[in-house]
Amino acid sequence: MSEKVLSTRDGAVLTITLNRPDKKNALDGAMYTEMREAFDAAGNDTEVRVVCLTGAGDAFTAGNDLRDFASWDSYESTQQVPVVRLIRRLIDFDKPIVAAVRGAAVGFGTTVLLHCDVVVASLTAKFSLPFVRLGLVPEFASSYLLPAVAGRARASKALLLGEPFSVDEADRMGLISEICEDAELDERASRTCAKLASLAPNALRTVRTLLNPADDRASLHAVTEQEFELFVAGLKSAEHKEAIRAFYEKRTPNFSSGG
Repeated sequence: MSEKVLSTRDGAVLTITLNRPDKKNALDGAMYTEMREAFDAAGNDTEVRVVCLTGAGDAFTAGNDLRDFASWDSYESTQQVPVVRLIRRLIDFDKPIVAAVRGAAVGFGTTVLLHCDVVVASLTAKFSLPFVRLGLVPEFASSYLLPAVAGRARASKALLLGEPFSVDEADRMGLISEICEDAELDERASRTCAKLASLAPNALRTVRTLLNPADDRASLHAVTEQEFELFVAGLKSAEHKEAIRAFYEKRTPNFSSGG
């Protein structure tokens, strides 16, 4: 495993840390692969009862590294894309996942929280789902899960406008479990992990499975596949290319010719 993703175990808790702080932990294909491998290892290790997902430095993750999108054309199907393989693994994961979120939680950094069991966020956390602003569609079944969790009105606002929203709004949307001061985040998440790890492991896994029944998981896989087919198509669109140009030129994209 590279230094961009750290996997450390303390007793029954495996912590996966996104470790690219100079890039706000922006994710590339190799990092998605290493995260999936870490979750595979956690799932197969009977000593691991809880996984904690966090980010190094002052951000959870800035989402997908925009430069990495160019590599997606090299895959024959969406099922080969590293992030899709990670998402499929997480949908079927049967051990509790705790997320510790500070700073930016962009794109995947927000949608992954819909698949975590406990989300502890610091007051510095800021969330966004900027897919439409990039000429793209949502991923990780967020078009399906977010309305169910947050309600249609809040989900539509977040997904259609793509504007950042605060930890308080994330709390009102049902995305997070508890809020704390930034200095307390690691200790609060660690305490939650320790509590979960002290409980009956088979019961924990069974309850998580009950909360994520097979029919629901099948729906999540189907929605994820549909989203990513549209997502990959969006990567080839004029709208996405204009959004990327505008991003690097630090200007507002001009979508007046779209439609």
